Amino acid sequence: MAYLLQVDFKMDGPFGNEMSEGFKDLALSINEEEGFLWKIWTEDAQAKEAGGIYLFKTKETAQSYLSMHSARLASFGITDIRDKIFEINEALSTINNGPIQK
Repeated sequence: MAYLLQVDFKMDGPFGNEMSEGFKDLALSINEEEGFLWKIWTEDAQAKEAGGIYLFKTKETAQSYLSMHSARLASFGITDIRDKIFEINEALSTINNGPIQK
């Protein structure tokens, strides 16, 4: 069973291409996290918000990543972090072309 982690927070930037360039090493490092399957990066420059939607193999690996990531964000001065972990309904998600991996 896969688990989705949703994270978002207030951030002053960078956004767009500058974000893509500035966070490339971070993006590459996320690929090495235990249980990680994929991430969709989210941003809203106008609202000054950023975050991501992640898929992990287990609830435990999602929670472990969230704990580490929250500490990392806090080290950047970001403390108002909203997060939620959901169990994926794979049968229904597959019907709607959800990118479920195991």
